[in-house]
Amino acid sequence: MAGISEAQMKLFTDLEIEMTADMFNKMTQCCQKKCVPPKYKEAELSKGEAVCLDRCVAKYLEIHDRIGKKLTSLSQEDEARVKQMQAHLQQQQQPS
Repeated sequence: MAGISEAQMKLFTDLEIEMTADMFNKMTQCCQKKCVPPKYKEAELSKGEAVCLDRCVAKYLEIHDRIGKKLTSLSQEDEARVKQMQAHLQQQQQPS
């Protein structure tokens, strides 16, 4: 990307890795709490537990994706508004 230093790119990459790990940990905790009883009866997941986990993970990732897209959209709208305000202020400051 133009204008981004190697240090900034590393920071972005590290932040993305940290956010992904955090999302994965939260999803794992949430879905395990919802789908797997605290006292295990068997070493393997039952069919019901496996189906529950599959659905939980799918829903979690879908919602995570939707929220990300919405936040990106809102951020772009805010950026456009800021540019409009800056242009408006520049027009007002120019002598007639």
